[in-house]
Amino acid sequence: MVYFFKRIAYIVLMLGHVTTFLSAQDWRETTKELIYTPRYFGPNAFPLPELQSGSIPARWEVEIRGESHTYTGDNTKDLYARLFIPVVKGRVGIELCGVVVEDYKMTRETADERHAFATESPITCYGDLIVNSYFQFLKSDKWCDITLCTNLKTASGGRLCDARYIDAAAYGFNLMFSRNLYWNATHTFALSMQGMTGFYCWMTNDLVHRQNDAFLYAAGGSATYRNASFSVDYSGFSGYKNNGDRPAMLRTKFNFEYRQNILSLRFRHGMKDFLYNTYSVAYIRCF
Repeated sequence: MVYFFKRIAYIVLMLGHVTTFLSAQDWRETTKELIYTPRYFGPNAFPLPELQSGSIPARWEVEIRGESHTYTGDNTKDLYARLFIPVVKGRVGIELCGVVVEDYKMTRETADERHAFATESPITCYGDLIVNSYFQFLKSDKWCDITLCTNLKTASGGRLCDARYIDAAAYGFNLMFSRNLYWNATHTFALSMQGMTGFYCWMTNDLVHRQNDAFLYAAGGSATYRNASFSVDYSGFSGYKNNGDRPAMLRTKFNFEYRQNILSLRFRHGMKDFLYNTYSVAYIRCF
C-alpha cells in the first residue's frame, strides 16, 4: 500500500513538471509572434515625449503621477515618477522618468490579438527607465525659443510575454519650438504656441528589419494666468512599416502652482494606433 501511494505521488510530481515545462514553452513561443508597435502593446511601451515650452526649467522637479488607461480590452493603472535636474541653469537639463509599477487586466480577446501569454501579471510589472537630455540653443522673445532634446529608453521594462513593454532599446531626438503670442501689461496672463519635430527609432523582433524608424511630431498651445496654466497639443509619430506604428493623441494638461508645489491634472485621448484614453493626477515638488 505504501508503495502504491509513493507511485501516485511520483506521477503527480512528474505531471507538475511537464505542465511547467509546457507553459514555459508556450511563453517562449508567444513572444515570437509579438508585433512591436503601439497598437499591439500596452499604453506605456512607446512613450511619447512631452511637448514643452521650448525653454528649460531652472529648478529641480520631482514628480509622482498616478495614471489610469482605459480601453475596451485593457484596463491599466500605473505609478509614474520623474526627476528633472538643471545641469546648467536655464540651458542644459537631464530628466529621468518612467513607470515604477504597472497593474493591468486584459480580456482574452485582446490578449490573443496581441499574442500575449496572460491577461494579467502573476508578478509585479515594472516599466522602462527613460533618460531625456535638453539643450537650449536659442532663446529670443523676438523670434522663438528652441530646445534640442535627446531621448533614450532602456530595455528594463517587464512582461514582454504579455505585450506590456518591449525588451529592446529605443532612442530619438527632437526640436521643440515655443513662441509667445501675447503678454498683458502686468505679465499675469500669457498665450503661447509650441511645436515639435524629430525622429524616433526602436528595435523590433523582425529578423529582416531589425528596427522601425518614425517621424515624430506635435503642435499645440498654452495659456497662463498667474499660478495656473492650461495646455493642449496634438502629437504622435509615424513609422515606416504601417503595421500599427502610427499612434496619435490629443493631450490636455492643467497645472496649478502654490509655493513651489504643483498639482497637475491631465487627460490624453488616443487616436489612430493608440487605443487608450488616459486620466492622470500628479504632484510636483520644485526646489
